[in-house]
Amino acid sequence: MSFLNNNWWLLPLIVTAFTGILCPAMGTVLITHKRLLQVNLMSHCVLPGLALAMALGIHPSIGGVISGVLGALIAESLTSRKSENYEAVMNTILAGMLGFGVLLIPLLGIRIDLEAVLFGDLLTANFGDLLRNLIAFFMFTSLMVFGYEKIIYVGLDPEGASASGIQVNVLNIILSFTTALVIVSSMSAVGVILVIALLSTPTLLGVSKAPSLWVAMLKSSIYGLVISLLGFALSMIFNLSPGPAISVLCVISLVFLKDRK
Repeated sequence: MSFLNNNWWLLPLIVTAFTGILCPAMGTVLITHKRLLQVNLMSHCVLPGLALAMALGIHPSIGGVISGVLGALIAESLTSRKSENYEAVMNTILAGMLGFGVLLIPLLGIRIDLEAVLFGDLLTANFGDLLRNLIAFFMFTSLMVFGYEKIIYVGLDPEGASASGIQVNVLNIILSFTTALVIVSSMSAVGVILVIALLSTPTLLGVSKAPSLWVAMLKSSIYGLVISLLGFALSMIFNLSPGPAISVLCVISLVFLKDRK
């Protein structure tokens, strides 16, 4: 323990590394299933769950996962990804759930730092944040080990997968739950903005010319790890906030890729 006290930056660095690896890997699966917009939805839908959980005296992460999945299920029940109004419905649910969460805060008489929800505070990451990252990592790894072929099939041909006997709806619910777990496990330290950035930007870099899903996930995670560690290092050197610094690096990385192409 004294070692960690003398090296206070070590635990935040480990959380940064796990987040930089896990979020892009999850994002790769979502982009192949055309569900990346769901990330933005779920990351905003966690706020009502956080508020209710705090009011009921249970861990906020539990409420965040539940409300994140609930928001995704509501959006999916109102439309399908093939319909023209899919994005409009998703954005409407996003705004409604976020507004509901903001209203609950004064109604329940609780205090939530909305700036921390948006941007996180990576330098104050603790063992609880690391444990939640490890749980999310285990859940995602288990999903890929036991359902890799089904995930690929559903991503390529959901109708064909359903006709072949795969429970597509069940798999989508499991994906939604895992996504919510990844978001909640990461946002307590890095905030909503960085979670969205790391689920999206390294994924766009990694899927380019990747011959398979696992190669795309590996490339995305490498990009995410490099961006996250570089952003963390720059924040230490120049006394910046790590979350926003990593988000800016995500944008710079995307612009650099566009210029190369």
